[in-house]
Amino acid sequence: MSKKLAAKAGLIQTLNLPATGAPRPELVQDVNRPKTAPGSMLHFMSSQSAAIKEADDLRERLKSFDGASPVRLIDPALIRASRWANRHDASFASADFAELRDEIESAGGNVQPIRVRPLAAAELLNGSTEAGAGQGALYELVFGHRRHRACLELGLPVRAMVEPATDQELFEAMERENRGRKNLSAWEQGCMYRKALDEGLYPSLRKLAEAVRVDVSLVSKSVSLARLPDAVVAAFPSPLDIQFRWAQPLSEALQKDPDGTLARARALREEGAVAGSAVQVFDALIKPAAASAVAIGEPQRILRKGKALATVSRDAKGRVTVKLEAGAVPAARQAELMSLLESFLKG
Repeated sequence: MSKKLAAKAGLIQTLNLPATGAPRPELVQDVNRPKTAPGSMLHFMSSQSAAIKEADDLRERLKSFDGASPVRLIDPALIRASRWANRHDASFASADFAELRDEIESAGGNVQPIRVRPLAAAELLNGSTEAGAGQGALYELVFGHRRHRACLELGLPVRAMVEPATDQELFEAMERENRGRKNLSAWEQGCMYRKALDEGLYPSLRKLAEAVRVDVSLVSKSVSLARLPDAVVAAFPSPLDIQFRWAQPLSEALQKDPDGTLARARALREEGAVAGSAVQVFDALIKPAAASAVAIGEPQRILRKGKALATVSRDAKGRVTVKLEAGAVPAARQAELMSLLESFLKG
């Protein structure tokens, strides 16, 4: 009996039980640990269930951000215009742009974000350092040139989505965005397409049209307008007034009579004919007889002792007006005046 008691005492000493008789925690853990492989697996899965549930909840929350792009507030001075920029300076001097700028100022910034690409990422994607050439710029515009310009002029940070993009991805995104918003003028659209072709972004008109999902004939007309000589473009009040449907007639006029068409264009510009409408300028360029009808001259006056007796002027449609002041032609000489006019016009 004593031997059994001694053995039990030795066992208690070995276990190093506290005075209360409670076993050590690690031994309790060991006692409670499952003894079989399936039991161990069940125990492990139970202990991990909370972590798994938390991870599942996070995945569900992240689904709502799937495909979203980060939007940041960026100093517009750190963003440069795209190399494919298609907005003429006249676009930023229009009433539409002034209205947009006022809206952005009232809202304290652009509500609709623009899109930019990091220049470093652009270099890697295009395999060159050309995209990174800029004066302190960190980003390049993909679309939103008008919103960017408005924030730049107002001194406001611009809300921008930041995404890497190749040159082709940038070009196609810009083209889609502009068509979905305020349409570019025919000439601006043509300049955009012409630059993409001249710089080898697309091998042909057809490939470009397929990429931007536009009819190839529209691309062709746009490029024809963009290739008009500078003198012809300058004859219009603004290049933004040139219409798609004028592409073929203007090209044909330049082919049939290049010297005459260019001479008429320069004369219209020098004579101030741009004060007339774009339609009148177009008619004058393709119809030589119509050129004189568009020319607008300064009113000419006939004076006597510093007082005007008559004023002769020509309007945009070529109509000549002779205005005689009261008393300049006595009633007795009116018949004589009519005879002089008739003789002049017949001559």
